[in-house]
This record gives sequence, C-alpha cells and structure tokens, in this order.
Amino acid sequence: MTPPGFVCATCGTRVAIDAVHPWRCPRESGDRLHVLLLVSDASVAPAIDDENPFVRFGPRMAWWAFARSRGFSEEHCVSLVREVDQRLIDSTGRGFRVSPLVEQPALATLVGSPARVWVKDETHNVGGSQKARHLMSILLHLLVSERTGGAPWSPPERPSLAISSCGNAAIAAATLARAMDWPIDVFIPEWAGGSVVATLESLGARIERCPRRAQDPPGDPTVLRFREAVSAGSVPFSVQGPENALCLDGGRTIGWESAEQLRASGVESLSGLYVQVGGGAFAASFSRGLGEGGVDAPLIAVQTEGCAPLSSAWRTCRGTRGYAAEWTRHMAPWPEEPRSLADGILDDETYDWVADVDEMNRTGGRVVVAPESAVVEAAEVGPRLAGIDASPTATAGLAGLLVEGRQGAITGDVLLAFSGVRR
Repeated sequence: MTPPGFVCATCGTRVAIDAVHPWRCPRESGDRLHVLLLVSDASVAPAIDDENPFVRFGPRMAWWAFARSRGFSEEHCVSLVREVDQRLIDSTGRGFRVSPLVEQPALATLVGSPARVWVKDETHNVGGSQKARHLMSILLHLLVSERTGGAPWSPPERPSLAISSCGNAAIAAATLARAMDWPIDVFIPEWAGGSVVATLESLGARIERCPRRAQDPPGDPTVLRFREAVSAGSVPFSVQGPENALCLDGGRTIGWESAEQLRASGVESLSGLYVQVGGGAFAASFSRGLGEGGVDAPLIAVQTEGCAPLSSAWRTCRGTRGYAAEWTRHMAPWPEEPRSLADGILDDETYDWVADVDEMNRTGGRVVVAPESAVVEAAEVGPRLAGIDASPTATAGLAGLLVEGRQGAITGDVLLAFSGVRR
C-alpha cells in the first residue's frame, strides 16, 4: 500500500506524495482550519521481517513513498532508519522496536468485562511514550529532503524544530532532535515544571515559557507562540495533524503492530479500541492503522470531564459529511480552564478532531467523557494490576473502559494502550 498523496479534508486540495515538506494545506491561510489526510490504497503492503516498526512497515508509509519518489532504493530507506535508530541508541540507549501487547485478566475483572482486555505497552518506546512514532515520520521526511536537495538549507545550518507541549510529545521531540543534532524550541505553559522540564533541559532543548497574554485570541498560548515560530521559519515538529500532516503517518505503526499481535492470538475484531484523546492524533492514527491491519474495532475516544472539546464536536457532526468545511461550527476551544489528573490530554482543542470523527464514523465508535473519579481510579489501580509503570495520562483510556464496563456496555474483547511512562 503506497499512499499516492494527501487531500485536504476542508477544501479538497490534493498534494502529491513527492511534495517536499507537505506540512499543511497550501490553501490554508494561517488559521489551521485545514488538515491534509493521507489517501491510501485499500491493500496493505506486506511487512518486512524486522523488529523496527519503521523498517517493518516502511513500504506502507508516506515518508517511504516520498523517499522512493526522490530516488531512494528500498535498501537506502532501510539504511536511513537504521542510521537514526543507532543514533538514538547511542544517545539514549533505546531505539524503535515493536512494543508488547499483553492480555490483562486483572483489568478485565476490574472493569467487569466478560471478555479479554488487551493492553499495548508503549512505556518503553523512544522517549517513554508513543509520541516519537508520530514524530519519526516527520524526521525521516526531513532527512530525505535534505539528502536529495529538496530542503532549502544544508546541514549543519538547519532551522530549528518547534513543538508546543509540556509532556510526552515534547520529550519525544527533544529526544529525536538530540540524537540527530538538530536544534529544537519547546513552547511550554508558564507554570510548567517538574521532571518533564528537567528532562527537556537535560536533552538540550531550548525552552520557551508562554504566559497567556491579554491580547491573545482564545486557545492555548503555547500553540500561538509555536505558530509564530513556524511563521518565522521553524519546522513544525508537531503531533498535531493541522500543523504537520506527516505526524498521522507514523502514528499508524502502533495500529499495524497491534493488528499483527491480535491476529496472532486469533482476534480479528474487538468491541472497542479505547484511546485517550487530547490533541487527537493518537486515536485517529491508532484506529486507522488497526483497521488497515485487518482488525475491526469501534474507536472509543476518551476525554475527561475537565476538558472534552471532542465530545461537543461529536454531538454536532456524528454521522454527517462535510464537517471539516464547517470547522468552527463543530470545534472550539474548551471554555473553561482545563483540569484533570490526566494533564497530558488537556488540550484546549482537539486539533485532529476531523480525523477522529472520520474514524468514529468509519468504525461505529463514540466519545466517552470520564468523570474525574474514574480517571483517578484508573491511574491508581491500572498500573498496579497491569504491572506497567504508566502515567495518569496513559491510563485515561482505562477510565473510559471503567465507565462503560460498569454500565454493562462491554460485549467482547477490548484494546487499550498504556502510552506513557510515569515520570
């Protein structure tokens, strides 16, 4: 399956797969109310027998198709992934590997499920979460464009990478940037501190604190400052599809892996894929990859009662078409100060809501808004029962499963991801 290109969900503009730096729709005017989505064949290219997902599933990916269009051979593509992976290992002791997927009987008992609960453990991935998967596809595209003369710069003179995050995405971005000796600016809230900031400092990231300004429009001030940096020439190294469409490419690897692992256990359909949703790229990519891998599962998007903008959008556009063209009708910044123990999914907006709604419509999914009591219970009990040192953000999908399990809504096997290590 070689994606032939991208199409803007909002205006229908098409972008070819050989385009250099296809971050955003060319008709987007600065408001980020457009998003490029991958257009793919119905078939899936066979996996390469390799432990690294960016080799294993490379022929299915947009960055790989871009590289081939620029003259790379398959061997050259594999060599590039191995080069980055070795630099990650040299820098952090950890490269990309297929992560484990394990049945968790204790969690099934906890949620009252009559069937199996499966957990995909991403806590030992690069940067301690799934976020590096999204960013790796951007990085590989950048390296190919550099080495084939497509980039408007030449190493070692490179523009800075930029990301707005104070959690796992920032750490993943800084980890990749350090391994490749690429400068990076991380835009974080004014109040941020603790182990995440200490980790970013240790990785050599340049940290920009972003207070809310009286003249700012509604929304996250870190995103506003990030966009200003991109407008000034920085590369959007973002896990938000409207900022960089290629993040939705690499995120699919977790779905492809999970599909292989489930099918090896005789599972070809699930009653639910429960995924915590902040910005929304993870849920959309995971669901799409799982479906492309041949496993059917309704996408259950889980948000907290302290910040649930996707829930509002889902109520107004479920089962309809053309919703991206009416972006502001459906998606708006959360009107209150976001609050939850699962602080990694407190995005003011679900930036990838269009891709999430696409997947929920495709799979017959839904949104679950978990009360804070369920978020806290999942964070306290889930890691102990599963034997996985996951963060409260990583266990927020379990909070949604707790809600629905105790309502008797679970009828068959379900899948979760514990997608970030506790820090």
